[in-house]
Amino acid sequence: MGSLYGEAKAKRYETMEHVFELFPRMKERRKQMAGTLSGGEQQMAAIGRGLMSLPKIMMFNEPSLGLAPILVQEIFEMIKRIKQEGVTILLVEQNVTQTLAMCDRAYVLENGRIVLEGTGSELMENEQVKEAFLGI
Repeated sequence: MGSLYGEAKAKRYETMEHVFELFPRMKERRKQMAGTLSGGEQQMAAIGRGLMSLPKIMMFNEPSLGLAPILVQEIFEMIKRIKQEGVTILLVEQNVTQTLAMCDRAYVLENGRIVLEGTGSELMENEQVKEAFLGI
């Protein structure tokens, strides 16, 4: 569905092979209905569908929510790889440690307001962040 128009349509099969390279499990399940996939596989399918449109920016809202720890790690690795390929990532996530470790810029929201901002490494070292979110 993500590759219906323009350049994405012209590069559909090439992009699909790239998505299958990122998510080999999706190639195995390509004939399976998305609703019958596990939670982690559904997340992979959603990311793959987004990549089919050859985006310049991708937005993720809690991609690790409800996933087993091993799948959380896998999803974060894929997001890092997508970022390394030049796609800008906007990530809303409560997994603070994983998120700050990979981000260029971070904002901490409290009651809908930005209360802290900086690079991922700056916020990882921030005492407020350590105390409130990392339990340190």
